[in-house]
Amino acid sequence: MKINLINPNTCQGMTDKIAISAHSVALPNTMIMASSPTNGPESIESAFDETIAAAALLDLIQQGEEQGVDAHIIACFGDPALDAAREIATKPVIGIAGAAFQLASLVSYRFGVVTTMTRTLPASEHLLQRYGYQHLCSGVRATDIAVLDLESIDLDTYQALKGECLRAINEDGAEAIVLGCAGMSDLADELSKQLEVPVIDGVVAAVKLAESLHQLKLTTSKQGQYAKPLPKAFYGQFKHWSQ
Repeated sequence: MKINLINPNTCQGMTDKIAISAHSVALPNTMIMASSPTNGPESIESAFDETIAAAALLDLIQQGEEQGVDAHIIACFGDPALDAAREIATKPVIGIAGAAFQLASLVSYRFGVVTTMTRTLPASEHLLQRYGYQHLCSGVRATDIAVLDLESIDLDTYQALKGECLRAINEDGAEAIVLGCAGMSDLADELSKQLEVPVIDGVVAAVKLAESLHQLKLTTSKQGQYAKPLPKAFYGQFKHWSQ
């Protein structure tokens, strides 16, 4: 199968890092097509960033559909433009936050989320409510590590992340940890060994869910909410996704 793995920000180093994580768990016959837009924010750390990034992200979804991919993964923990992507896609579209929550709920009674900036806490809490996992989450903690600082992580940054994970376990009662940024994907295994609890990265979680949906021959429903957008004129530099 072919998976369209999209990093919605424009940081190529982050895209390369995410692709390595995806390849590490993919089945031998799974092709990972990793990409990021050429237009938009270098990192996504606010609602403004998400909104600006959405149009270019949708172009990559449409491009993947035209290339005949079997699934799309939005590799940003905010799961930006997820509903819009599902409207224009016939193949499954998976956000890494939703994927991580699903897997965490299968291996723990209560899981904690450890993310990047404090200002993103409301966004993580909103996602938990949207997906219906707020009652299973022990809390969301921020490290105040900028997304781009995760591209090449140093010891101090790693220790700050590990420290918040420990507080989530010891103070909040978390039995598993969900990492709240795609840029943390390469740290999950080491953290899990050191913390002695499951640590879930949404990138690899989404890859395995995509493979499962493909094996089950399940695609995006075109009835109701995710029906194809109504055709209409678009002006300016926008691609007409509804065609």
